[in-house]
Amino acid sequence: MNSTHGHEGHADEHAGHDRHEGHSPEMFRQKFWLSLVLTLPIVYWSEHVQELLGYEAPAVAGSEWIGPVLGTVVFIYGGSVFLRGAARELADRLPGMMTLISLAITVAFAFSWVVDLGLIEAMALWWELATLVTIMLLGHWIEMRSISQAQGALKELAALLPDTATRLTEAGEERVGVDELRTGDVILVRPGESIAADGVIETGQGDVNEAMITGESRPVKKGEGDEVIAGTINGEGSLRIEVTGTGDDTKLSGIMRLVADAQVSKSRAQHLADKAAQLLTGVAILAAIITAVSWQLAGATIDFSVVRTVTVLVIACPHALGLAVPLVVAISTTKGARSGLLVRDRRGLEEARNLDTVIFDKTGTLTLGEFRVVELTVADGVSEDEALSVAAGIESDSEHAIARGIVNTARDREIDIPSTEGFRAITGKGVAASIAGAEYHIGGPALLEAEDARVSEELAEAADRAASRGQAAIYLLREGDALAVFAIADAIREESREAIRALHERGVEVAMLTGDARAVADAVAEELEIDTVFAEVLPEDKAAKVKELQAGGKRVAMVGDGVNDAPALATADIGIAIGAGTDVAVEAGHIVLVRSDPRDIPKIITLSRGTYRKMLQNLWWAAGYNIVAIPLAAGVLAAWGILLTPAAGAVLMSASTVIVALNAQLLRRIEL
Repeated sequence: MNSTHGHEGHADEHAGHDRHEGHSPEMFRQKFWLSLVLTLPIVYWSEHVQELLGYEAPAVAGSEWIGPVLGTVVFIYGGSVFLRGAARELADRLPGMMTLISLAITVAFAFSWVVDLGLIEAMALWWELATLVTIMLLGHWIEMRSISQAQGALKELAALLPDTATRLTEAGEERVGVDELRTGDVILVRPGESIAADGVIETGQGDVNEAMITGESRPVKKGEGDEVIAGTINGEGSLRIEVTGTGDDTKLSGIMRLVADAQVSKSRAQHLADKAAQLLTGVAILAAIITAVSWQLAGATIDFSVVRTVTVLVIACPHALGLAVPLVVAISTTKGARSGLLVRDRRGLEEARNLDTVIFDKTGTLTLGEFRVVELTVADGVSEDEALSVAAGIESDSEHAIARGIVNTARDREIDIPSTEGFRAITGKGVAASIAGAEYHIGGPALLEAEDARVSEELAEAADRAASRGQAAIYLLREGDALAVFAIADAIREESREAIRALHERGVEVAMLTGDARAVADAVAEELEIDTVFAEVLPEDKAAKVKELQAGGKRVAMVGDGVNDAPALATADIGIAIGAGTDVAVEAGHIVLVRSDPRDIPKIITLSRGTYRKMLQNLWWAAGYNIVAIPLAAGVLAAWGILLTPAAGAVLMSASTVIVALNAQLLRRIEL
């Protein structure tokens, strides 16, 4: 699977050297089964096999041609995929696994015909050739199935979109194909249906299941004005949605492009594996030449020397080495996508294991980016819910940001908001209104002076605390008595506490970057136990703060969501963009958090460490097995009667590949 949206040329680079370009599991499956059917009679009527197993095959007319004819068919039909792959490798000047396999089967094919034509006296290698091709096809079929399953996330994502949608027109409802939808259309989504396009809810309310896009298991409440994503599922309630994005412009399509690009992009470990595979190819060819020459000098027969040479070429194929990293990459990228982590650049995920500092932008990342009541202190005889209900009722008609903060806090707590009478603004001081016959005032310190209000010591201390943290202190008054003090500030997200705690558990320090005043920044840092605070930082200076930490030897990740975060995201060792942020921030990040949840950042580190561990394990196994396998194939234990046939070599090589594939699959068990 190759994407045309690769980053920094990674996708194109990989596609150019992909040994399985244009192949499919189905193709290898068909070739394997037909080759197996043709191989069985070749093996059964082989003189060598009959001698080894001590049986005599029935005599049939032309049985002496079973090996040459069927062996040639197996070589051409089954072996053609390896020969074409070798031609591509040689054209790219990157000889590898396909080149080794092709050398092995071509040498065995040519040698066998030379023998059968009577040009030399030896034993033909038809059964070895046929079993070798068949086993290699089986190994590649298993590999392609593993990679196809690992990349199944893309198919799953594509399957999320329904084929049709209900479009609303002046004439009524009409059922149309999803590809017919256009921006500005209004669609009707009934309970249980998938949403066909990105859009904004015009009317209706419902719980939308976004788990397949964001990884969030709980349905999300949606109402008028809320955005919805194509591919998510509407719960109860019908929704009328104005379409804002279709086709390639949907968030789902963007996610699919990122997943595809990440799965074909090359990390440093992938480049290391490629170089190791190329080196092993050279070593294998050299070992094969040395094997052939050594056995001839030792007086061995030509057919014995050729069998040893073919076995060396087969057993040394860097098959497992070539699979070691790509399969881990495919699985980790898929696992990340299912957890709401989109990898734009594989090297970003690879480097995350080395992080020792994560910098968060404050507003919109650690905080909601909206005012809320962060502390509420009430006078004796007044409950918090009562004070918040009255204040929200009075402020419900105001569009001031602080007023909206009080109202939204009441809604968040599901507190009833009463109706008011006689609402009026008191210029420069606050607002007033009546509820159930009682008049209330809401405002800041200026209101206290204007009303000559009586404030208890406890409420005064609460106001002072708020001021020391850079928060707004808002009073609720009734008949000259202060009933409550609301500390209003950009509210800290509950998820931020868990995220920072999890990072500390992983040995990672946390820093915060903000343009807010020092008092505001310190208050947030104290509450969240943040290690380092950069306050009153201008947007153009954010990248400089990242460099400052890097200059101290830190491996830094930057988390942000705004246009002014883009330079810092690009400067950091790893840029982590909040998915709900601006397109500029997303494009600057190495990794994108789909659901804008800071708790996903520790998951990146866990996934990175697990991925790297599996890569190393696979690379060591794939390379290390050849230290024993090549000498064994060359015949160093021949004096003790231990000799491997080419088919046995192919089995060992395939077994090595299966071990690597199974080990990579264990990555799926990592808890994020």
